[in-house]
Amino acid sequence: MQAIMQIFLARNNVQAGPYNLDQLNIMLASGEVLLDDLIWHEGLDQWQQVGNLTNNQGVYRPTSISSPEVNDSIVNNVTVFPEDTETSSTKDGKSVSLDRLYGKPERPKDNAKADMTSNRHHTPHNNVSLNKTAANKNITAKDKVVGDVVLAPIMSRILATALNGLLYLLAIFPLGLALTKMDVDYSKFQNIQDMDAAYQYSMTLMESLPSSTLMISQVMVFGLFALQLVFITMRGQSLGKLITGIRVVDQTTHRLPSFIKLIGTRTLLLFIIYNLLFSFTSFLGFVIVAIHYYMASKSPQNIGWHDKLAKTLVVKADSSQLVKQPKVK
Repeated sequence: MQAIMQIFLARNNVQAGPYNLDQLNIMLASGEVLLDDLIWHEGLDQWQQVGNLTNNQGVYRPTSISSPEVNDSIVNNVTVFPEDTETSSTKDGKSVSLDRLYGKPERPKDNAKADMTSNRHHTPHNNVSLNKTAANKNITAKDKVVGDVVLAPIMSRILATALNGLLYLLAIFPLGLALTKMDVDYSKFQNIQDMDAAYQYSMTLMESLPSSTLMISQVMVFGLFALQLVFITMRGQSLGKLITGIRVVDQTTHRLPSFIKLIGTRTLLLFIIYNLLFSFTSFLGFVIVAIHYYMASKSPQNIGWHDKLAKTLVVKADSSQLVKQPKVK
């Protein structure tokens, strides 16, 4: 039954189809079909969002399909007639190409004939092209796909955080090495109620260190911080994310988030929060980090509290995410 299933899709009140199940899954994997697009086939009594049927996954595996006598279905002002098997159409009955349906730019007029030929049917040639697109994005069966992006695995995100922490430890290594050679009274830092005394004691220690050691430490720490800000601003990637091949994108556009989201909310605000947490007790800081990744592991879109705060996603890095979307005229 699945081999002859005729599937219709719709977006913005524009209908396309029919497609078979294999073609639908290829388009889901490549990002041509989004999880919030509408879908209908025999056995469904109304249009539904693709994500509702796939459980927000990038593959559709229908369990059982009944065949009620359905002549038409009208939902969200879109009309489907199962007997329309040749072209995509709008309400005025005119043929609409897939490029227009999925929001791609119109081609020059001299290529109109080629568009009509290539978009009227999904031929084996088209399937090969879509398979190449999916392969170029390195999509596997275990990947979670949301629209045109592949969500970053939780372990890749944890590794990126660990790498950023390791880089910070390397930056302060000269300072830490110098402190080990001094008689430091660590009990002065354990009294949380007397933070002023702890600060004064730390300043005394800094004054006791050689000026060359302090200068090297400051250059390494501030240099690392500046480098991180440059990569986060330009690419949506900290150095850890750059190494692991993942990136932060906007939840809605799937492109680089705004400067306020990237630097203000997701970088500086989180930096302040975690500095305060770790200044009280390292245990509390690690607990909050663990809660973030636990939330992400239980979310269909791998959204932790960092992502909820900034309204971002962490995805596998792709060059298309760096391209700015044209403004709507």
